[in-house]
Amino acid sequence: MNDVLRQEKKYSINLVDSFRLRRRLDEVMHGDRHNGAAGYVIRSLYFDTPDDQDFRDKTDGLELRRKIRLRAYSPGDDFAMLEMKQKQGPYQRKRSLRLSREDAQSLCRGDYRPLLGYPDPFADECFGLMHCRCYRPKAIVEYHRWAYVARENHIRITLDSQVCATESSCELFSAQLPLYPVMLPFQLVLEVKYNGFLLSYIKDALNDVERSELSVSKYCLARGLTLGPEG
Repeated sequence: MNDVLRQEKKYSINLVDSFRLRRRLDEVMHGDRHNGAAGYVIRSLYFDTPDDQDFRDKTDGLELRRKIRLRAYSPGDDFAMLEMKQKQGPYQRKRSLRLSREDAQSLCRGDYRPLLGYPDPFADECFGLMHCRCYRPKAIVEYHRWAYVARENHIRITLDSQVCATESSCELFSAQLPLYPVMLPFQLVLEVKYNGFLLSYIKDALNDVERSELSVSKYCLARGLTLGPEG
């Protein structure tokens, strides 16, 4: 299991400013090793309770909340990452566990028993929570990401574009999902993640572009189209 605790800020940024920011970050940060010519694709399947409690906790602004998801990077992947993100005041705690493709496909069908075959206590915690609270697969979100990293303070900055989703299919590894956009095509999500504080030269690069802070997650953007802002 991987366990990360850090601060996380989200912003909306337009396409033109994203190019300006990338030029600045190219000068002062390292590109993520997964970046290709156009970044890389992320696809996440989110789980929620029958009454969409995690969605409502987020839209209500609760300080203590969680979300559970399966993350893959290509339909041909032989694995997926089971992740739980928990909001704890100003910090986000993210724990993740690598699952085989076969076990991940079982979770996509709402069968969480394969988690009992993993020795990590995190797997047992996820099984107990998802089984007892009747979590079910709810929506898939897919987007293109360009990422930058700095060793100091574990700083990570990402730019996410072409954010789209579907609630009609929960097949994480499907090559053809019926996806629809959940953001305008010229809008991107800028995420700034760090431990402690941001270095001044990175803060200067961010301050050079116009951005507005977001209080909504990509999961809520996807579910909000059908559930509405009030859930």
